[in-house]
Amino acid sequence: MLNDLLSGNLAWSARRHEEDPGFFARMGAQQAPEYFWIGCSDSRVPANVVTGLDPGEVFVHRNVANVVHSTDMNLLSALEFAVEVLRVREIIICGHYGCGGVRAATEDLPHGITDHWLEPVRRIARAYAVDLARAPDLAARRDRLAELNVIEGVRRVSETPILQRAWEAGVDVRVHGLIYGLKDGRLRDLDCSTGPGRLRAETKD
Repeated sequence: MLNDLLSGNLAWSARRHEEDPGFFARMGAQQAPEYFWIGCSDSRVPANVVTGLDPGEVFVHRNVANVVHSTDMNLLSALEFAVEVLRVREIIICGHYGCGGVRAATEDLPHGITDHWLEPVRRIARAYAVDLARAPDLAARRDRLAELNVIEGVRRVSETPILQRAWEAGVDVRVHGLIYGLKDGRLRDLDCSTGPGRLRAETKD
């Protein structure tokens, strides 16, 4: 299995050298991504691939169900580095339909430590129980919950001292919420973007 990875890397490196001889020299000289991506750890949703971006164009943090915890030092340190050091000006929270983490949050089954991690998703499900009940079936309710989790993530990132400091300093950094469809490969804008001096995350009826 490891040899397969190494062989794949060798082929990819050779291909990149042939297509763009200066590619790795540029990558080694500077990291200057335009986007910071907070996404799900699901192996089917790699940020570079689904956005058509090259290595070096997106700075990535991923976790189960793309949850934004206000005490997650891993996420917060990556966010701070992205905004204050890399000077990224576009932050993306991206969930996806068919999310296993969202499904686990709606099941009455034990999932070990994952249950603690997914507590914010269950809290959203309780807060929007009426909205979710309008969905025609369980799969649709879970997909709607995945959308609400993204919208909540945009709100939580916007409320961090990191973003508040940046906005107070006049930095034009914006936060957006997207959802990815595993069945069609499409990204959809959830229309919950925030920017300097305002918070306009909204849920859809």
